[in-house]
Amino acid sequence: MSLNFSEIESKWQKKWAEQKAFQAESNSKKPKYYALDMFPYPSGSGLHIGHMASYTPGDIVSRYKRVNGFNVLHPMGYDAFGLPAEQYAIQTGIHPAITTQKAIESFRNTLQSYGFSFDWSREISTCEPSYYKWTQFIFLKLYERGLAYQKEVPVNWCPALKTVLANDEVIDGKSERGGHPVIRVPMKQWMLKITDYAERLLNDLDKVDWPERTKEAQRNWIGKSEGARITFKVDSTSESFEVFTTRPDTLFGVSFMVMAPEHELVKKITTAAEKSSVEAYVEATSRKSEVERKATTDKTGVFTGAYALHPITGEKIPVWIADYVLLDYGTGAIMAVPGHDARDFEFATKFNLPVKRVLEGGETLPFEGDGTLVNSDFLNGLSKADAIKKMLSHLESKKLGVREVQYKLRDWLFSRQRYWGEPFPIVHFADGSRGVPVNELPVILPEVADYEPADTGEAPLARNAEWVHYSRDGKEGRRETDTMPGAAGSSWYFLRYIDPKNDQAPFSAEAEKYWMPVDLYVGGPEHTVGHLLYSRFWMKVLFDCGLVTHDEPFQKLLHQGMILGPDGEKMSKSRGNVISPDTIAKSHGADAMRTFISFMGPVDKDKPWAPTGIDGVKRFLDRISRLVVSDEGQYVATKGAAPDDIKKLVHKTIKKVTEDIESMSFNTAISAMMILVNELYKAECRSEEALKPLVQILAPFAPHLAEELWEKMGGEGLCSLAPWPKYDSTLVADDTVTIGVQVNGKMRGTIEVSPTASEDEALAAAKAVAGVSAVLAGKNPDKVIYKAGRILNLIVK
Repeated sequence: MSLNFSEIESKWQKKWAEQKAFQAESNSKKPKYYALDMFPYPSGSGLHIGHMASYTPGDIVSRYKRVNGFNVLHPMGYDAFGLPAEQYAIQTGIHPAITTQKAIESFRNTLQSYGFSFDWSREISTCEPSYYKWTQFIFLKLYERGLAYQKEVPVNWCPALKTVLANDEVIDGKSERGGHPVIRVPMKQWMLKITDYAERLLNDLDKVDWPERTKEAQRNWIGKSEGARITFKVDSTSESFEVFTTRPDTLFGVSFMVMAPEHELVKKITTAAEKSSVEAYVEATSRKSEVERKATTDKTGVFTGAYALHPITGEKIPVWIADYVLLDYGTGAIMAVPGHDARDFEFATKFNLPVKRVLEGGETLPFEGDGTLVNSDFLNGLSKADAIKKMLSHLESKKLGVREVQYKLRDWLFSRQRYWGEPFPIVHFADGSRGVPVNELPVILPEVADYEPADTGEAPLARNAEWVHYSRDGKEGRRETDTMPGAAGSSWYFLRYIDPKNDQAPFSAEAEKYWMPVDLYVGGPEHTVGHLLYSRFWMKVLFDCGLVTHDEPFQKLLHQGMILGPDGEKMSKSRGNVISPDTIAKSHGADAMRTFISFMGPVDKDKPWAPTGIDGVKRFLDRISRLVVSDEGQYVATKGAAPDDIKKLVHKTIKKVTEDIESMSFNTAISAMMILVNELYKAECRSEEALKPLVQILAPFAPHLAEELWEKMGGEGLCSLAPWPKYDSTLVADDTVTIGVQVNGKMRGTIEVSPTASEDEALAAAKAVAGVSAVLAGKNPDKVIYKAGRILNLIVK
């Protein structure tokens, strides 16, 4: 009978807590290591197996770094503001703070039960006033620098839910939650000017050790384009509009213009004959989300009846509106060159619009390559690069356009008409809006009679008249009643962990200089263009404010792979393939679950859950425990020295596990330990000389079992804090290596030689191989290519 994992887990979790084993030192001469997991939203549904997959890698590395002399900061907290708690409050009347706190307590108990070595003394929650005081403080810094402003923008408004929805919360024109109709309406919203930082956000990706696909996704999201902003006049009016193009060389190929349906000129330039069809199209577009408009493959549009004038030729060009042009991208209008753009060609074909060739190349149009210019007046015969230069010079000299760099990145919509969020520290006076003094922070989220927004979209806070009314220096004002989005608190939480009890500042300068940046950040790739981008933006603003000394928050980023259901599909209740970590912990133990998650495959790859696999890992851990304690509970480890071959294998395993943890190749580290355990059983070796280092290198994966066996073997102090075992380099060197022998490039056999064997020694061994001697037929090779310990190639003419 194996050791009782339930009793062992409880015992060591209590001891770790009593001894404050995992608390980071505030003042330390040790090198620091900051390992951070993306903190969870504390939902009522509890933690799932995906959380375990996310938190296990960082914990393994934290435990490893801690016993290798590092002062490790490995904290945990909660991203506690959010819509689910508010929706539950609307349905039940229970304050979101109550349900959130209950969920936090459940999360904390569960996380502690899995043996994660978090520093619980630094636990934070973004909905606590002591935390969001500093979220409001940072917002004021943004506001003071002109990076926070209010603007009327089109939003996804759901009348039934009475709230603004993000693009990804709208599917086929309906709300993801409840399937209610969603319309696009203009609303005054708070915005953050992240676009001011576009170039730095782009360039500084070169500073960080992130997955290349994540960097590329951010580059594409920022979307830098260099080109020209060109002015087009509207025929028979005093109106004009601008377009941005990266291909000003194709200006002579323009055959129609397309505006976003929301463009301010549409109403002004639409002719009476086209008015009804334009209005109907604009109304239909308002019911579509931006995501739908981007994703649609069926091109639709209507003619406004108006014509633009070509800035060089004066030719009349029809102006259309279409939903694939978005108001917030570029200028909200495009020049269409259907001969050399597939999307424009598709539109022109559908609506029978002219198509012009201005580039040589391709048998048919559209041709999207870089051909020589034709049918383009003074650009004829030029290459793309030369034509762009000449056209830009022409446009600027004639004051028809200017060179410009644009980005797809748009300013961050930062306000919500909801209750459960950080109040803005802003007051609106008759003569303008101002931030509250810092000594009035935090602006506390007040009580309200109910949590539902008004039909008009006005936030619940607006109904607390006493709170809304503000008076200062004899002036009457009205507090801002929108709240910040969930991403506000998560955009800087990594900085609060470094100094979480500070009530004079969000963090001290000393703590920031010592702890930042985060050395390892673990979380899902779904946050690539949200949280990860927003955090970088806030860090750069704080850097410019002189509050931090680093302008990138996360030096190394790891995206853990997803754990799929046993059927290989994403886990979901509807599929019935959800694996509960609580169930696994009860049946197999936390150590088995942690070790199996690490053993399933490469840490960054998706992996299906295999019920038989965790059974195998549990047997592996039981076999280790039986090397120390018999099924009858007797101590069976021995004091004698381990045999030389076992000693060599132990040191090789220490080296392998050390290197694998450094490279986060956890599955191969566990494989190496499995091989060692098998050899110990074969050799009937229970020597403490072999078992103590085995238990130590097992500890990052199965910490409870490691502590128990360490204690039974008389290990000093906690195994979790015992210095990592060092391998002897003389013991890890192989006595012999296997080398393939090629004759004229064809493999003829292998030889076993010393890694440092001379060429003559290797050649003599090769001649003794039947396959080699048959080809040589008693002759000496004409040439020998030999690299000690690696390759032997014989050339025979």
